[in-house]
Amino acid sequence: MEETREISALMTLIDDPDKEVFDSVSSRIISYGKIIIPNLEHLWENTPDENVQEKIELLIHRLHYQDLQQEFSEFVKCGSQDLLAGALLVSRYQYPDLINTTIYQEIEKIRRNIWLELNSYLTSLEQINIVNRIFYTYHKYKAVEVSYQHQEEFLLNKVIETKRGNAIINGVIYQALCEMLDIPVKVIKIPRQYLLAYFDTSFEYFNPHKESTTGIQFYIDPMNGHIYTQKDVDNYFKKISVPETPSFFKPMPNKAIIQFLCTEFAKCFEEEPVRYKQTELLTLADILASA
Repeated sequence: MEETREISALMTLIDDPDKEVFDSVSSRIISYGKIIIPNLEHLWENTPDENVQEKIELLIHRLHYQDLQQEFSEFVKCGSQDLLAGALLVSRYQYPDLINTTIYQEIEKIRRNIWLELNSYLTSLEQINIVNRIFYTYHKYKAVEVSYQHQEEFLLNKVIETKRGNAIINGVIYQALCEMLDIPVKVIKIPRQYLLAYFDTSFEYFNPHKESTTGIQFYIDPMNGHIYTQKDVDNYFKKISVPETPSFFKPMPNKAIIQFLCTEFAKCFEEEPVRYKQTELLTLADILASA
């Protein structure tokens, strides 16, 4: 952005030790939006004072975050929220300059490998066996238990890069691939578990008034593609002494999946001095919940 007299003055005042002055300067800088980031980056490169550099970094973060809030709001307004697009928005919290092209290319490569082996004569279980073989064996994606000490395991771009993610983000990729291939697999969230379910798409048509879990043919563990039967899930509920309710067996809307990813990712920032990141991520999750 062109260095006007006002911008030049604002850049000079960033190192003012008076908090009220800095807050006022910050508000004015933020009001310019992302176009002022190059000016801040130039100032950072020419500032030897680490305290001033930290202030500049915080201002750049706030500018990116302001922009990201707007993108989350636009995501909510979009009627059919795209899972991959939503997961990439969460990634952009940590990687604001993220370029999506490579990520979509990798996803498309997996989709095509699966598609080449599918045909209309396969059973639902045979379809999923192909998805599992291509995703977990051929492309070697691995899953790990959810750990809030490993931020990268929540972020789509890092999972594509390392082929290592937790059940939540792996579930996002798995469902997104199935959506692209017209395979009726959706995330469900039963207590203390995060599972995918293969839905019988004809069930609601033939049983429009029946609330039952029989619309689900089987369950898939996003950690490794392991298949569970309804009996397995029933036994799990008995084990944890929680009564089954129909809500546990309904597909999570895509917006709710991204909201859950966001709130779980926020738990990576419990400690000071990064606690503000948790607050910001929960604010983004609230944007998803508000509509």
